[in-house]
Amino acid sequence: MTEGENEYLKRLKHYAPVEKIELADIKNAKKLSTDQIKKEEGKLLLSKISNSDQVQLLDEKGTSFRSIDFARFLQKQFNQGGKTLVFLIGGAYGFSDEVYNRANGKISLSEMTFSHQMIRMLFLEQLYRAMTILKGEPYHHE
Repeated sequence: MTEGENEYLKRLKHYAPVEKIELADIKNAKKLSTDQIKKEEGKLLLSKISNSDQVQLLDEKGTSFRSIDFARFLQKQFNQGGKTLVFLIGGAYGFSDEVYNRANGKISLSEMTFSHQMIRMLFLEQLYRAMTILKGEPYHHE
């Protein structure tokens, strides 16, 4: 998957600055409860976000978009200007309440559950697809 992710990240850089940040696994996670793991992951996620960032969680209970509608959503975010758009993928147990409270919105790629690796790849492809739609390039067919 990393090869595919890198390819889409490279393609996306033609449209906008893009950065993928992966967090280290929580130490001693086997000794922690699910809630403790989510809280620790939440602290790490929130430490990477600034107050001015526009934060969207990739969450199965979020808003579902068709590709063209996702492109329109992105355009609205870009039009606001001055804010970094941040998309977060939660850990195996989801997001902590603190992360949900910080988020500006939630986006669903599917009601199904996928591994982090699959979601990263799916999302990067959809992000690239949306950018080509916005630029009128012939990647998306409808």
